[in-house]
Amino acid sequence: MAWDAIVEFPVMKVGVRARHDCITEICYLPPSVPAQAPTHALAERAARQLERYRADPDTAFDLPVRIAGSELQRRVWDAMCAIPRGRTRTYGDVAKELGSEARVVGQACGDNRLPLVIPCHRIVAADGLGGFGHATSGFLIEAKRWLLAHEARPEEFALRP
Repeated sequence: MAWDAIVEFPVMKVGVRARHDCITEICYLPPSVPAQAPTHALAERAARQLERYRADPDTAFDLPVRIAGSELQRRVWDAMCAIPRGRTRTYGDVAKELGSEARVVGQACGDNRLPLVIPCHRIVAADGLGGFGHATSGFLIEAKRWLLAHEARPEEFALRP
């Protein structure tokens, strides 16, 4: 799979794909994947914003994106975007708000093709971390832990195991 840029993060790499002047995918990649310099101006812009976020979790993303999903997925993704940095909501809370089910919210989280821009890591299980990117173990869970810790203010949020 070809990426237009791959940015280094502490526990993962972040791949960026762009088509037709829009970012179409941001993907968490295993830490063993080599970093890759941006191949064009939009990938460069995305890479610089990812690097700024890596340094400062209050960085806002300002990228042209293409979001493809069902109406319910889009509602879940909107709910994710409304969660402030350093805070979380549970799958069940979001499901209740949207008149859906927690597993449907989890599926929409895993289907998010623009993580970080749409912060799916901010949705957790009622009894802990929950899954991430359709995974329940491995580097993706470590990525979710890192992202939540990176964004946390100790007085506002305690990461549960």
